[in-house]
Parts: sequence; C-alpha cells; structure tokens
Amino acid sequence: MKIIGVIPARYQSSRLPGKPLADILGKPMIWWVYQAAKKCDKLDDLVIATDDERIMEVCRRYDMPALMTRADQDTPTARIHEVSCMLDADLYLQIMGDEPLIDARAFNLILPDTLPEDPYYVAGVTNIMDHPADVIDFSNQKVACNARREILLISRSPIPYPKGTADFEYEKITGIQLFSKKALDFYAATPKSALEKAEENDLMRFIENGHTVHAVVSPYKTVSVDTPKDVDIVCDILKQRGN
Repeated sequence: MKIIGVIPARYQSSRLPGKPLADILGKPMIWWVYQAAKKCDKLDDLVIATDDERIMEVCRRYDMPALMTRADQDTPTARIHEVSCMLDADLYLQIMGDEPLIDARAFNLILPDTLPEDPYYVAGVTNIMDHPADVIDFSNQKVACNARREILLISRSPIPYPKGTADFEYEKITGIQLFSKKALDFYAATPKSALEKAEENDLMRFIENGHTVHAVVSPYKTVSVDTPKDVDIVCDILKQRGN
C-alpha cells in the first residue's frame, strides 16, 4: 500500500493573497506545513501542489518537492485529483497548506494499516470545538455523524440545533482528509452537488451521491490561517513553543 501526502498551496486568497508565502517567524507558511507533515513515517511520499511560479520558486529554495497544477482548480480535492493523475498511489492524504500548526500525530489517526475494502474510501479528521463562539463562526464547518462515525452532513451553521438538549459536543472538519484513487476519480467525474454548492464543502459531493465519508476525531488542534490576524496568532503560539 502506497500513501502520498499532498499539500495544496493555491496563491490566490480573497482575504490573504499569497497566503502560502505568508511570513511566519522568518519562514514562509508552506515551509512550516511541510516540516510538520514530513514527520509522519506512514507517508511514502510528500509533495506540494501549487498553481503559481512564486510558490514553486520558494519550494525549490527550501528543497521541498512540488508539482505545478492548473490555476483553474477551484477546490483542494480537485488539485489532489490532478496530482493523482501524475503520481500513482493507493491513498492520498490532503494536508492543507494554510495550517502551519498541524500535528503529524493526527495523520496516524486517519491513515489505515491496510488498504480499506471500500474502493471509494474517504475520511476526514475532525476536532471538538471548545468555545461557543467557534460553533457560530461560519468559517468552521460543523459535522453531524451517525453511530458508526460516518458523516451525515457538513454545515457552516451550528448542527445539530440544541432544541431538546445541549448535552453533546460540536465537531468541525479539518483540512486533513484521505482519499482513495477511485474516490478522487469519482469526484472529478461528478458535477458539484446542491449542498456542496450551498455550504462550499466538497466532501458533500461524496455524501450526496451515496458514498461514505468517515470522521475520525483528533485531540490535536490546529489553526487555519485566513487573515493577517491569524498569522499573528500562529506566530505567538510558535514563540510560546520556543520556535
């Protein structure tokens, strides 16, 4: 079984243009993500997938393997599918390029020891949200799961609604997601689904079309960088860690 880690790194960002190159304690953000990801010994290969020569140049400078992908790919999953057409593997692990505090120990929670029986295997790491403000933040995409830890719905709204009880924990999906090659091929061949369009979460394309998406809860929290303020938060955390 071969597993490739893929770090999607798109240059354009509405709130933070050139986000993968944001300066974090003197290094570009994508460097921090790559350094954290390569600590996972279950990955047979690790590559950055970008759409911009400026990011490619930084990857060359820091000796990080990278592939140039199409600029018109509008989702990370589409970019990973493009990588899967260039690099053969059984499973592809998505590692978002805007999460410099990512902990490779979370990868071990989602990476199987043997190849899953489901040829369309998809799984995502989730985090429990600790603060009510995080639950109502639309940038946090909440998940509702069944008893088998299969995702029923992903929404930017607080789900479930606490009408009968508030005695449960809210979970959000993270950028750590795992796909088989057939799952990626299905994704590329299937039009965007209705809920996917509404919520802007491409995992819903699998769920709405009857495929299972497994949820694996992780205690290892991370911070997604979307604004200059997020960059400052990450820098402060890294300084506290002694980096």
